[in-house]
Amino acid sequence: MNTRLFLSIIATASLPLEAADWPQFRGPDSSGTVAGAQIPAKPKIDWTAPLPGRGLASPIVVGDRVFVTCSSGPSQERLHVICFSANDGSRIWERQLQATGRTMAHPKTSVAACTPCSDGRSVFAIWSTNDMAAFDLDGGLLWVRGLTADYPNASNSLGMASSPIVIGGTVVTMIENDSESYTLGIDAKTGRNLWKLDRPKSANWTSPVPWKTDASSPAVAVLQSSKGLLGVNAETGSTLWEYKDGASTMSSSVVSGGVIYAPSNGITAIVPKANGEEPEQLWRSRQINPSTISPVVLGGMIFSINGAGVIATADIKTGDNKWKLRLTGSFSGSPVGSGNHLVAVNENGLLQIVDTAVEGGAVKGTVQLPLKKEPEELVLSTPALSGGKIFVRADSALWRIGNDGE
Repeated sequence: MNTRLFLSIIATASLPLEAADWPQFRGPDSSGTVAGAQIPAKPKIDWTAPLPGRGLASPIVVGDRVFVTCSSGPSQERLHVICFSANDGSRIWERQLQATGRTMAHPKTSVAACTPCSDGRSVFAIWSTNDMAAFDLDGGLLWVRGLTADYPNASNSLGMASSPIVIGGTVVTMIENDSESYTLGIDAKTGRNLWKLDRPKSANWTSPVPWKTDASSPAVAVLQSSKGLLGVNAETGSTLWEYKDGASTMSSSVVSGGVIYAPSNGITAIVPKANGEEPEQLWRSRQINPSTISPVVLGGMIFSINGAGVIATADIKTGDNKWKLRLTGSFSGSPVGSGNHLVAVNENGLLQIVDTAVEGGAVKGTVQLPLKKEPEELVLSTPALSGGKIFVRADSALWRIGNDGE
């Protein structure tokens, strides 16, 4: 091993995730929010970094580095992990793998649809081909798996899109579909299975989320499917509780204050019980329908954007509906936020900053991302927040959005 690389690994081996990190799909705790981020009041493009091929996986941010996955080649058979400097957009390293699984995907999505995740020491990436790999922060390959070799019937005709999360030393990844449907708990250090759960045979694009009974308790992995929600021990895969009233297979749940807000019959707020009994239902609102987009909890309110760009809001304690606001355009990526502000990027690349403290909500700032015209390029990913910056990607580019006047 290269001496410099070895020393770098040792130096970063004990580094925890920083407060400003955005280490997985929808950020810390998969909540779509991060404390203390300064949302730009007058957004502008700071820098642009070109990307190869296709991709709608969200960027993640660890320290001063941004990680993005892509897929390229005639059949998207080349799998990329690229690390950029968060400061200036320069490319620090890139690694490529050859797909071993199926590369079929709907034209609107891509093989690079699953957002990678990080524990602050390593980056774990998975693609729709069910190829999975782990790298240290300097690009050293730690392990790689072609899950299709172990589970050859796991796929669907539209492509896989569930994003993994890390809980302790376990990478939880959902490979759920109409055929060989399962979820794995993978040892973050070795890539070996810690556990495997057979799951409902139904196409499923939701991502797992972590849930805790309190701040001192170990996180539970919450798995969502058309059947409902399942809480499992991240170390062993043992079932802790189950909610059986059905749920979306596209919009993922969000957790805030120990309450799970599940896209089930609209939005249903539930609190799991420590004794393993069925979770308690606090409220249900059928008028907040997240469609394919995952909701966000911010400042005592839950926000959901439907595909047509209408934000619906409700009180998180009661479920009482508050206000609606129509944004510009249609949406595929989920909103993110901090403080009183939401960030939403429509499919045509218009980034919109929403002030939620204003009665009825108000768009306070916008910036148009320069998308390719031929072939038509769309923004289908969810933004990432870090410090006072927003990171957004499309097929052709990664952008950092800052504040005009800085």
